Amino acid sequence: MSTETTPTGTVESADYRDGGLAFPAAFVFGSATASYQIEGAVNEGGRGPSIWDTFSHTPGLVWNGDTGDVADDHYHRLEEDLELMKSLNLQAYRFSIAWPRIQPTGVGPANQAGLDFYSRLIDGLIERGITPVATLYHWDLPQALEDEGGWANRRTALAFGEYARIVGEAFGDRIAVWTTLNEPWCSAYLGYASGAHAPGRTEPLAALQAVHHLNLAHGLAIQELKKVVSNDPQFSVTLNLHAIRGEGPTGPEAVRRIDALANRAFTGPMLHGAYPADLLEDTASITDWSFVLPGDTDIIKQPIDILGVNYYSTTLVRVWDGEGERLSADGHKNVGASPWPAADNIEFLAQPGPYTEMGWNIEPSGLEELLLAVHAEFPGQPLMITENGAAFPDVVTDASVTDAGASVGPAVHDDDRIDYLRRHITAAHRALQQGVDLRGYFVWSLMDNFEWGYGYSKRFGIVRVDYDTLERLPKDSAHWYAELAATNRIPAR
Repeated sequence: MSTETTPTGTVESADYRDGGLAFPAAFVFGSATASYQIEGAVNEGGRGPSIWDTFSHTPGLVWNGDTGDVADDHYHRLEEDLELMKSLNLQAYRFSIAWPRIQPTGVGPANQAGLDFYSRLIDGLIERGITPVATLYHWDLPQALEDEGGWANRRTALAFGEYARIVGEAFGDRIAVWTTLNEPWCSAYLGYASGAHAPGRTEPLAALQAVHHLNLAHGLAIQELKKVVSNDPQFSVTLNLHAIRGEGPTGPEAVRRIDALANRAFTGPMLHGAYPADLLEDTASITDWSFVLPGDTDIIKQPIDILGVNYYSTTLVRVWDGEGERLSADGHKNVGASPWPAADNIEFLAQPGPYTEMGWNIEPSGLEELLLAVHAEFPGQPLMITENGAAFPDVVTDASVTDAGASVGPAVHDDDRIDYLRRHITAAHRALQQGVDLRGYFVWSLMDNFEWGYGYSKRFGIVRVDYDTLERLPKDSAHWYAELAATNRIPAR
């Protein structure tokens, strides 16, 4: 097969023949954000502290000491950002609700100021013809609940069900899609095993307890939402399912081990109604899983209308032979401890480039493979790409004057991001053509923002944010995406 060179490297031409590809009229193109990453105003409107407030204010845990105290100041710039979304032709907007804005300590009555903020956001979206997609949990657990054990404590899952009921009662006439959790893998393993994310704990048992209690919270939330919503919404969960590949003769066993922890620990109970037997066996040295109580898996296995899939890169593994230093290039921030309980004999191998600024390999075919694999296992389950995007070292060009005398303002010519999006959306189109019931694509992210442990050092947005002035500047990728969202057709340029 012939090849051609693109801004992110050399790829097979079949991966790049995408100009003019059309998606069905019902296919949704949107963008996504998370509350702690963009809102700021952490001490306003009755909001209580979250684990990310505590984590980011702890010296040495976040790059440059950055915090989400101000972030993109979305809380105060809501109308401006709503107009920005409208200008980009977004068909849907996936946002997350900050639990500590609704219940400052994670329990008790609702904070009206918090409800009012999200009500203004939801109404503003609807007024502009943008479908609201609400995520209940994108990692900002109220600190008061963490002080009582956090997700390692079953009571947090029960509290989450009550929180879901409160927001369901408040917004259950207007939200089109309810998403219970975003990437519970990160919440459990990065938060409680490796310590790379808040709350920064390195306790393998707590991580596995968190896996179960997050799963339980998902089921409880859907049960509670269904009791109170009134507009016939869709229910979903978003998982960062790993596209795992094996190397060498031990590759298949390594894939099985990591697939159990990364993927089937969540899809097993959520979609099959049981934890995989091999997962329980693999982790028996850590726990007997006695925290899974009778009836729990029945609660977890709630019918969902959409399974959200987040994809950024692939994972390459093999079983460590015990010689030399074990490789651990799993793409996550290395803070010393492993996010993979009971998988100390698995190596994570570096993969060929090109790479994003996060050091993640750019592999659009991995998205296609993942969608096809999920479709094969769950053929009747509609899917949606709820996050896909890339960080690159964006450069702002100065204002200039054209040969014709026209004034041209500052710009970000992010051809590498356009190429990344084009190729991944093309991969999604290929999966769609092969029978995958794929309903939409949400670019990550609408704006540059607080990138968790990396602070403000990594820019994922299609809109640039100047962190000194908070000025928004749509990048070339934003204009490209606006054309895509307006036509449901991949721009030829």
